[in-house]
Amino acid sequence: MKTVSRPIGWPKVNPKPNLYKNKKHEIDGIVFASEKEGRRYGMLKQLQKSGYIQSFELQPRFDYVIQYHANGRVYSKKAHYKADFAVKQNDGSIVIEDVKGMRTEEYKRKKKIVEALYLIEIIEK
Repeated sequence: MKTVSRPIGWPKVNPKPNLYKNKKHEIDGIVFASEKEGRRYGMLKQLQKSGYIQSFELQPRFDYVIQYHANGRVYSKKAHYKADFAVKQNDGSIVIEDVKGMRTEEYKRKKKIVEALYLIEIIEK
């Protein structure tokens, strides 16, 4: 397969603008989807350092399978939901957090599915 490059002097093609106007934000070499999510990361680091929480994890993934019926057959579709943070409290409990500026219909649907399947509550920040 032949690689085609941009001729010298041609302008760079700008990527499609973000639909919700949030800008990527980098902290500690980690690129966050928004400045708000990056600020929450900084807060969690401070809470951990001061002993208010034990630890936290970035982007915990929750897998699930959706089954549906069509044309007399049963179909399965694998899906997943990625939260922004899983925070381990000092009492050992885990809080799942999602930093949201805009609650899309897809997010609302996935949140309900994951909360029901995993018996957890997702906190929006």
